Amino acid sequence: MTNVVQTLEERGLLEALTSPDIRELVESPTVVYAGFDPTSDSLQVGNLVAIIGLCHFQRAGHRVIALAGGATGLIGDPSGKAAERDLPTVEAIEANVVGIRENLSRFLDFNHPTVPAGIVNNADWMAGYGYLQFLRDVGKHFRMGTMIGKDHVRARLEGESGMSYAEFSYQILQAYDFLHLLDKEGCRVQLGGSDQWGNITAGIDLIHKLRGESAHGVTIPLVCDSSGQKFGKSEGNAVFLDSRKTSCYDFYQFFLRTEDADAERFLKIFTFLELPEIDALVKAAERDPQKRITQARLAEEVTRMVHGDDGVRIAQRASDVLFGGELTNISADDLLAIFVDVPSTELPLDAIAGKAVVDIAVESGLVKSKGEARRLIANGGLYVNNQRVASADATVAKSHLVDRRVLVLRSGKRSYRLVKVV
Repeated sequence: MTNVVQTLEERGLLEALTSPDIRELVESPTVVYAGFDPTSDSLQVGNLVAIIGLCHFQRAGHRVIALAGGATGLIGDPSGKAAERDLPTVEAIEANVVGIRENLSRFLDFNHPTVPAGIVNNADWMAGYGYLQFLRDVGKHFRMGTMIGKDHVRARLEGESGMSYAEFSYQILQAYDFLHLLDKEGCRVQLGGSDQWGNITAGIDLIHKLRGESAHGVTIPLVCDSSGQKFGKSEGNAVFLDSRKTSCYDFYQFFLRTEDADAERFLKIFTFLELPEIDALVKAAERDPQKRITQARLAEEVTRMVHGDDGVRIAQRASDVLFGGELTNISADDLLAIFVDVPSTELPLDAIAGKAVVDIAVESGLVKSKGEARRLIANGGLYVNNQRVASADATVAKSHLVDRRVLVLRSGKRSYRLVKVV
């Protein structure tokens, strides 16, 4: 059995261990869990680091559990947050948990013959737990001094926003999750981001007090790029795992735009490529940096892992089309997926077929006037399906419509407008 801690270390996925004993513990099969906060109906690339961490555990022969925080999500984890978030509704959390379950099902092997992965929702054991009973059973084992001494709590208490009692209690809830999973699943390891250290150690302490047993934590780094920018929703640069929120093309482009300084590290963190292959890619990129070999492989591997082969095909085809490539052998559905974020206009067939290109350019909103359309054509800057329009008298035929449904107009190099037939 491969020692998964060593694997995480070699790939830049290990931040800290709560005890060096973990290295020996994972020499034999064990159970590990990681929690996911349902603040959205889709996880994003920041969460992908924890998911990949779970995948490494499962690949090394351990049973993994993904926890969707249907209960804790109602409070909100204060770890790493400068201010308290607005409390979501129960309905919103339930909808978000459904989305998270779908996301996780793409990565973890639930049909593994020996160590099938599991997904649990802490609302299943917390929803019926009475407040007074919880305080008697669990709350009495927490000391205020210890709770206040947690780094994330102290930082908030020293800041302007402070911390509500609800957020302060979050560490008790997460600690109980760890205890519950020890009792029900034999789980002895919790995996989480480095900002989860306080919550993880709270669970370890609770288990020791109530069960007299040892439990452990493994933290992974909060991944930032070379400029120090973190992948995360709160930073305003969220890249979601759901193609309805972040298109396959935008997802692919996000990784393709990786800086040279980050490419090798991200290949180790976000892919399962063997380290010698990554080394070979890096050396090839150093010989020919203009080709951006490492970025292209990174984008392909991560997009395939998240969106499958179809997602890679759509993303790469979109890259070609959006940079002026031909629209041959491409379906209307693919075009709609490629241009999902491009402005579109719906027009009836009789307003398109046989009509002048300059009229359709105005009707679609690509240009403001026929005069502007004619000037574009004269300067070689108006395109139909990425083919330059040569004459101001040109018309659109039915044959121009992809699957009789879609027409693509372009002004200049990058200004697109999609026309949909209704």
